[in-house]
Amino acid sequence: MRRFLLFFIIIGLFGITFIVIAVPLIAQYIYGPPSPNLSTIQLYQYSAKLLWFDGILTQPGDPSAVDITFRIDIGESVTSIASRLRDAGIISNIDAFNTYLVYSGLDMSIQAGEYNLKPVMSMIDIAQKFQDSTPTRIKFVVLPGWRKEEIAAGLSTSGLTISDVEFLTAANTWLPGFDFLSGATTTEGFLFPDVYILPRGISADQLINEMVRNFALHLTLDIRDGIASQQLDVYDAVTLASIIQREAIHPEEQPIIASVFLNRLKTGMRLETDPTVQYAIGYNTAQQTWWKNPLTVNDLALDSPFNTYLYSGLPPAPIDNPSLEALKAVAYPAQTPYYYFRARCDGSGYHVFAETLEQHIQNGCQG
Repeated sequence: MRRFLLFFIIIGLFGITFIVIAVPLIAQYIYGPPSPNLSTIQLYQYSAKLLWFDGILTQPGDPSAVDITFRIDIGESVTSIASRLRDAGIISNIDAFNTYLVYSGLDMSIQAGEYNLKPVMSMIDIAQKFQDSTPTRIKFVVLPGWRKEEIAAGLSTSGLTISDVEFLTAANTWLPGFDFLSGATTTEGFLFPDVYILPRGISADQLINEMVRNFALHLTLDIRDGIASQQLDVYDAVTLASIIQREAIHPEEQPIIASVFLNRLKTGMRLETDPTVQYAIGYNTAQQTWWKNPLTVNDLALDSPFNTYLYSGLPPAPIDNPSLEALKAVAYPAQTPYYYFRARCDGSGYHVFAETLEQHIQNGCQG
């Protein structure tokens, strides 16, 4: 009798030993290696819990659901994250999710950020997704009045993978499919200022196409008709709008400034506008800007087709990428008798306008 009892005790001990050894091995086989920070007791505890959940962690989510944007705040606890995931219907079991995080050690390396979670992702997929907060889509801002080089300079800190050289090469390449670019050797002027949400891996050619396509979407039939009524084509209108963009600090003055330039063009007067000379000069190392200010007498004598102090008519191409408002100012200018304008002496950024050269001289600042 004692022999039988001893036999069963030995068998039981072997069984318990087998379970203690086998449970972590089975868990590792199914769910990957455990965190090295787990104690022996914790390793067995979390391994056993993973096996208890029996596939819940690896089951895909709801294929019929839509993608969800989920944000994790800096310092947010794992419990809070799991609770919000459950409330949003992204995971089905908080305990199972937390168990996997602790078992794998991923609870210590969750990254704050915004994530795009797909409905077919399992809880394990989601846990691993939270280890890399690098966004798949990037917000890229193009400001009105930027020339293409300024846009290119913003790429290095944008998160996009495009280099400034790649961007400028694409921007200086003829882009087919847009009537307003017929014969143009650059897309300068048509890189529409806006806030762009872009795939991280977008190419330079794709980005240029996206910006020009955005311009085309905003170029309504009414704007085209307004441009035509000024005896201009779209390319020339954008060229003039790019000058107005740089001249007008306050957008409400754009239609008035447009009227001045249009009046000058109709009478054959030179435009004599500083931004065209600034564009011709290019980057000023001393001031670290593409728009040197103030200009010197020598600057105004620079022999360039963009220098409207020397050459009549419009420059050969846009000098920056103007806003839709600047383009509308060309299409729908104010009706004025003005041929001159200069900055007010109060430093407000507003201008004073004149019909004659004598009035223009009188408007100069004293002292």
